[in-house]
Amino acid sequence: MANVRLEDIKRRFNNTTAIEDITFEIPDGEFWVLVGPSGCGKSTILRTIAGLESATSGKLFIGDKLVNNIPARQRDVAMVFQNYALYPHMTVAQNIAFGLQMRKTDPSTIQQRVMTVARSLSLEHLLERKPKQLSGGQQQRVALGRAIAREPQVFLLDEPLSNLDAQLRDDTRAELKQLHQELGITTIYVTHDQVEAMTLADKIVVLNGGRIQQIGDPQSIYKLPANRMVATFLGSPPMNILPGKFTGNNFDVDGQILACPPDVRERISIRDGQSVDLGIRPEHVKIINEPPRQKEESANSGLLLVEVKVVEPLGRETLIRSVLPGSMVVVNVQAGADVRPLPGDRISLELDMNHLFVFDSASGQRLYPLHL
Repeated sequence: MANVRLEDIKRRFNNTTAIEDITFEIPDGEFWVLVGPSGCGKSTILRTIAGLESATSGKLFIGDKLVNNIPARQRDVAMVFQNYALYPHMTVAQNIAFGLQMRKTDPSTIQQRVMTVARSLSLEHLLERKPKQLSGGQQQRVALGRAIAREPQVFLLDEPLSNLDAQLRDDTRAELKQLHQELGITTIYVTHDQVEAMTLADKIVVLNGGRIQQIGDPQSIYKLPANRMVATFLGSPPMNILPGKFTGNNFDVDGQILACPPDVRERISIRDGQSVDLGIRPEHVKIINEPPRQKEESANSGLLLVEVKVVEPLGRETLIRSVLPGSMVVVNVQAGADVRPLPGDRISLELDMNHLFVFDSASGQRLYPLHL
């Protein structure tokens, strides 16, 4: 096992920069997740660590060893791909043992290692089967088993659950977390699924456009996102973003007036007429029974009039997708299971202004709150 350190890593393909200024250190034994939208550079980082891509510049360390010029087969890392990459003519046991055989490990050690790994992944009854006789979840466990059997210094997992159905993905995700707790091997996991990132990670690295946006533990990033991109990417449903303009003591949101909390005015420098993006998570929005307000009425804390577009019953709760009347600005609301407005209804929402975020509309950087 080992720590992994990246120092100012950049990767260019001809005139295109895939990643740059990538700097972080993963302590020995931790589970880190690289997350972000498609094309953000997360798989490029993983492949660079594995040695499948070469860094254009910067330094990459595994343990205390600089590995920039060390080939992939000598880096002592094990990678699990999205497509499993099992050998179809081999049995489960042979697939698990393959990496050890390539290293000319003693046969008795191989047999013992295969049985140990198979038991830990509940594969012992499948050892004589071929991959085509396995379900998707079983094939994924075999791919994991092949990596585990090698006992590498680092695990690299590239969207390993994306080919599984929803229930199997949830089950396998839980198995992965338990397996890491038992093995304690440094693990780097790539996904675009924010639920996987939140549930698996010791630390999350949020990426966009080839650059790091924020690094932190899941709860800290959720509570205090560094910018608008992070705020809207982590969270399901995502944070509501309301384009507005500061008007002295209030915010004008598409003609509706929201009171600017005194704490916001005191803590950040914001000028009259400045455009900002206001952020509020759906769990901090509730439906109230007050009649709709007229535009000219003064703000009552965080009251907002919206028009219901879609109602999605989810069993324990109802997700209501609404818009500001006459606009395309979406406002998501998490309501009780028995709340069922109809599409086209106009409803009043109360925003908990104690949980308000303010982002710079141009850069997307968080202006408020300054800290937790």
